Amino acid sequence: MQKITTFLWFDTQAEEAAKFYCSLFKNSKIESTSRYGEGMPGPAGSVMSVNFVLEGQLFMALNGGPHFKFTPAISLFVSCENQKEIDELWEKLSAVPAAEQCGWLQDRYGLSWQIVPRMLGELLGNGAAMKEMLTMKKLDIARLQKAALAKA
Repeated sequence: MQKITTFLWFDTQAEEAAKFYCSLFKNSKIESTSRYGEGMPGPAGSVMSVNFVLEGQLFMALNGGPHFKFTPAISLFVSCENQKEIDELWEKLSAVPAAEQCGWLQDRYGLSWQIVPRMLGELLGNGAAMKEMLTMKKLDIARLQKAALAKA
């Protein structure tokens, strides 16, 4: 059992978001769904919460109403194996072009993600690669590598 679980607060889209996220990642599934009953804060029979797994990591999503919104101060960090994976996830997840910067994007539910190459930490040890990354929205591995090599 996972000791710490990421808990996501949605207005009414918890189930929709969980299904969407599960469709994007291998080894992912909806584990359980609970519904509001009579006399509870949400409409009776509507989805209250969804437990789901993305790449082996457990998440909980709640339909808690419009009281809280996501902020870029918290993001889901996805380490990608190659540019193809970065491109595919970026295309499917990015919904707010104005929020894109340095591998960060915001999805249709307002949740922020970082879609980055697995070797990012190694590349960013080089100031030229860091400077190049700061000019990007979606990260481009070839450009980062070229910048790192040019300065080496």
